Amino acid sequence: MQETILILDFGSQVTQLIGRRLRELNVYCEIHPYNKIPEITSDIKGVILSGSPSSVRDKNAPFVDITGIKGKLPLLGICYGAQFIACHYGGEVDASLAREYGRAMLTITDNQCLLFNGVSKTSQVWMSHGDTIAVLPEKAFVVASTEDVKNAAYKIDGEETYAVQFHPEVFHTKEGHKMLENFAMKICGCHGNWTPDSFIDSTVASLRAKLGDDKVILGLSGGVDSTVAAVLLNKAIGSNLTCIFVDNGLLRKNEFEDVLDSYKDLGLNVIGVDSGALFLEKLRGVTDPEAKRKAIGTTFIDVFETEAKKIKGAGWLAQGTIYPDVIESVSVNGPSCKIKSHHNVGGLPEKMNLKIVEPLRSLFKDEVRRVGRALNIKRELVGRHPFPGPSLGIRILGEVTEEKLRILRDADDIFIKGLRDWKCELPSASYPDEVADNLYDSIWQAGTMLLPVKSVGVMGDERSYEYTIALRAVISTDGMTADWVHLPYDFLAKVSNDIINKVKGVNRVCYDISSKPPATIEWE
Repeated sequence: MQETILILDFGSQVTQLIGRRLRELNVYCEIHPYNKIPEITSDIKGVILSGSPSSVRDKNAPFVDITGIKGKLPLLGICYGAQFIACHYGGEVDASLAREYGRAMLTITDNQCLLFNGVSKTSQVWMSHGDTIAVLPEKAFVVASTEDVKNAAYKIDGEETYAVQFHPEVFHTKEGHKMLENFAMKICGCHGNWTPDSFIDSTVASLRAKLGDDKVILGLSGGVDSTVAAVLLNKAIGSNLTCIFVDNGLLRKNEFEDVLDSYKDLGLNVIGVDSGALFLEKLRGVTDPEAKRKAIGTTFIDVFETEAKKIKGAGWLAQGTIYPDVIESVSVNGPSCKIKSHHNVGGLPEKMNLKIVEPLRSLFKDEVRRVGRALNIKRELVGRHPFPGPSLGIRILGEVTEEKLRILRDADDIFIKGLRDWKCELPSASYPDEVADNLYDSIWQAGTMLLPVKSVGVMGDERSYEYTIALRAVISTDGMTADWVHLPYDFLAKVSNDIINKVKGVNRVCYDISSKPPATIEWE
């Protein structure tokens, strides 16, 4: 039985951070919309109510019946969650009192409160509330205050029910990690035993029981998610797994051969399919980003289906779906506004009558890497930067042609090799507990974009009129938000010089200093 903390999401933008902080403690947790509470089973050790953009005073404010939880299981209300408990159990929430946004100093007033065990008597927290709890709920008493808000945190007498008006999950709450640890370990009684090794053991056993002697097909991309999923499945069902790696003609320089070679030591049954000419034909004359994605996706499905039909008796399609994908698909307000088509395989299960198996659907990206390391997958595979499914097709703005692909591949190869060769000592993007010894490992994702813009230049004594390359490098945790990386000027100067001198067709190089949001990581 896996100890679990249930997080009920009321729509806060930082709900995922609650889950991430608990997972960092090796405590398993699940995030569910407030209006889709799962059955409360014996493995659920506690419940957290998240924040929300809504006010509890709104007519249509999110409401959930927690009578089966409150007083029966440890309960922690955060921001909206704290106000929700107050509002519906005899307290009052008022908008006319002090509002708090940003940093505030919290003073603990009850030194016996388990939630603040080992926390400094005064510490910085992050506030984000327009409403304030004016009257505490029944049997509640204050355990911490700020200068402006007396009821910054409270506990209900006789219950393991706690509530805070600040956000312990965010970085700016300096000792929030300790508060969540206290809730999980001291109040809920979790043991922190959800480790990569335990995940591997339980997942392999579950896959064996679920799949039996059935055959499974998996579309490999060379990325960390599909690689870790493949190794887990191989560990569970061995030769009954067939991996298909499709060359869509849009991969980076030598990538098809390099990826196939990198899998030789993993014992996987991998089929490589060279379909580049077909993809390029389907992309001829297509310039709209969404149309390009759909053309690439549809062609992939056709190619994959053709190859999959050669595998007699296959009943399952394996996918590298991870937990942020799952959370997004069942969000409080339904799937968020579509910015662009998702690059994961779509349409195959319905078309081929295959059942889906997703070994990684409970993991965040960094957890996938930790599991990959525990499986002894080579570092260059586990630490590989994310790469979009449509590949270079969405890094060439406008129509994709063989000439543009040649230019972009050569420029990208110089950039990525340069990142790998440039020595540094910075925190690792893939392994937070380590220091990277090169720029590549200190970055979440990097790549080049070929812009549909030509500009005048001077090369030798002659006028040139050639393309512009944009370099992109970002740091992130899960790709949902990202900041541009402050690459060394000396490095940028060298890469720019190398690209312009060595890549025919380029006379200008720019560096993208946009964060996500408002920009996306990819340009299309």
